[in-house]
Amino acid sequence: MVKIEPFDVEQWMDKYEITPGVLNIAETCAASISIDDLVGLCEDPNVKPPLNTSTKLTYGAIRGSDTLRGRLSALYSARTASPLSAENILITPGAIAANFLLLYTLIGPEDHVICMYPTYQQLYAVPKSLGAEVSLWRLQKDKKYIPDVKELDSLVKENTKMIIINNPNNPTGATTPKSVLQELVNFAKERDIIVLSDEVYRPLFHGISPADQEFPPSLLSLGYSRTIVTGSMSKAYSLAGIRIGWIATREQGITEAIASARDYTTISVSQLDDQVASYALSQSVLHALLKRNIQLAKDNVAFLDEFVKEHGWLCSWVKPTGGTTAFIRFQRKGKPLDDVQLCIDLIEKTKVMVLPGSKCFGEEFKGFVRIGFVCETAVLQEALKKLALYIEEYLT
Repeated sequence: MVKIEPFDVEQWMDKYEITPGVLNIAETCAASISIDDLVGLCEDPNVKPPLNTSTKLTYGAIRGSDTLRGRLSALYSARTASPLSAENILITPGAIAANFLLLYTLIGPEDHVICMYPTYQQLYAVPKSLGAEVSLWRLQKDKKYIPDVKELDSLVKENTKMIIINNPNNPTGATTPKSVLQELVNFAKERDIIVLSDEVYRPLFHGISPADQEFPPSLLSLGYSRTIVTGSMSKAYSLAGIRIGWIATREQGITEAIASARDYTTISVSQLDDQVASYALSQSVLHALLKRNIQLAKDNVAFLDEFVKEHGWLCSWVKPTGGTTAFIRFQRKGKPLDDVQLCIDLIEKTKVMVLPGSKCFGEEFKGFVRIGFVCETAVLQEALKKLALYIEEYLT
């Protein structure tokens, strides 16, 4: 029997996000929108609504509709010398299914996997559950959580099959710059190692400009066929409720292997979900949607930055540059606070929900708390206000 460790992040969310009156700043999606909101963002009044209610609800296209895969193909093909074929994209029920499916397909007991850490627990726990040996590629706060490719020399083995990264990173909000991504690709290419980049928070970059030379492109654009990326409509696109994710790679053999294994887990995604995702990624909607979310992230990270500065005697962080999460360390007189007790106490006394670092990302992150700050601004402001009052009453 496969031994699967408890998924601490998801279990914490399941337990506390249903608290009556909760101020949820643990959530990692950009503030969710309705279909009405989505239609309101459309810049072309002649575009038809997202749902065609006359469509017969068959299984639909097994690998995802031509429309949806084509629009994702166009996104990955922009500003690259080599376009990505829509045939190299598989649609899945969210990125969590995408990650599981490709790991289930490609990783086994004889393999070694290197995984960026801290990151979403699935990315290292699933390979381990499949019998692989997993080495953690640790990010360092004093290096702004940017990975050091030179460290891979001491981690790589003869049987290393895959290196896994998450960019932008959850929980730190750090982005791995273009030069480091290119170093990683060169390292992997020399050794014929697959690189998986979980890009579920892409393209939500709020602390680095696309004009910056180090602005991180998708890993697919860096000239190595044995790269795989996963993505989702949940985080940067505010549509977690439609359960649409994807796998994209330039190596057709990888695509076909995953598609074959997929037959055992997923026949197709919902046609309704596919239609909404296709609409959101259309040229008439996409730019307004991303503009809304990037501006929300910029506004909210400024409020959070002000909070951290005001409580600098207690809080420290590396200010995030991408995604929706921040990893804040709480310590008093040089000693980290008990983050688990802090998070429980906060929700019981203030209804503010945050996520404990040591519980959800590893014991070495005692005192750390993950905050999802790209919620509605009013929610973040109210939560920070209550958090400040809590600190004044109980921690000063």
